[in-house]
Parts: sequence; structure tokens; C-alpha cells
Amino acid sequence: MPAVPQGFNELYKRNYAAVYRVCYIYMQSVQDAEDCTEDAFLKLINTGMTFNDENHERAWLTVVAANICKDRLKHWWRKKTEDIADHEDIAGESGEMHNDVLEAVIALPTKYKEVVILFYYEGYKTEEISRLVKKPASTVRNLLRDARTKLKAALGGDFDEQ
Repeated sequence: MPAVPQGFNELYKRNYAAVYRVCYIYMQSVQDAEDCTEDAFLKLINTGMTFNDENHERAWLTVVAANICKDRLKHWWRKKTEDIADHEDIAGESGEMHNDVLEAVIALPTKYKEVVILFYYEGYKTEEISRLVKKPASTVRNLLRDARTKLKAALGGDFDEQ
């Protein structure tokens, strides 16, 4: 296993919350989000990636984390597990972060979820998201528009955007 790079602890502290948030939104479980977050940082150590600046490291980790989550969600074993929400005696005891908006974002299809996370939660502009997800900026804007429509419908909203 490669050695932990110099400055890794600071990089980890700077980016842990953002990477965890991305993983949680995809995985919808504290344990799975923690596993995926750990895998994203392990991938960083194993690849020996170097960054131009803090924005570059955050963007790289965000995309890597999203890809790890998408891969896990596609895995055959995941399809064989039961949803914990089916077990009311267990569900709700874990103290996971829940609110209406977050639940609506979690319920979005993956193609919308990715751009919503990057735009609203991580603060990237559409041109930056375009480079990160390797899609045209117009596609990113259309996905954001469609996601907003779906979120408004899910939240029963006729609220004003700002």
C-alpha cells in the first residue's frame, strides 16, 4: 500500500464533509456513505494524485465519490439486500440527517442528483460541472432545469428561486 502523502490530514479535514455529503445523498445510509467516503480517500492515496489547488482537489474527490457511489448502487449484491425502511423497529433510530429538501434530492434519478449536488451543495457553476461530468454545459443547464421542476413537484412548491 502506498504511503500517505504529506499534508493528507489537512486535505482530509478540508474535504471530508463535502465528500460525505455527496456519498450520503447517493447512498441514503450513514454506513454506506461512510464506506464510500473512505473509499474515495483511499483512491486518492492509491493513485498518488496531486492537485493544482483546493478547488481542484475538491472537484476530483467529489466526482470520484459520486462514481464510487454509482458503482456500488449498480452492484449485483445491492439488489439482493432488503430496504431498512421496511423494518420500522430499526428505521429512524440511526439519527441520519433528514429534511424534506434532502429527501426530495435523494429521490431524484441519478442523472439529476449528480448535477444538483454539484450546483447547489458544492457551489460549482454550470461550466465547471460540464467539465466534471463530461457533458455539454447546455445539457447540464437542462438537467438542472428538469431537476428543479421535479423538486418543485415533489415538495409541492410554488416557491420563488433566488
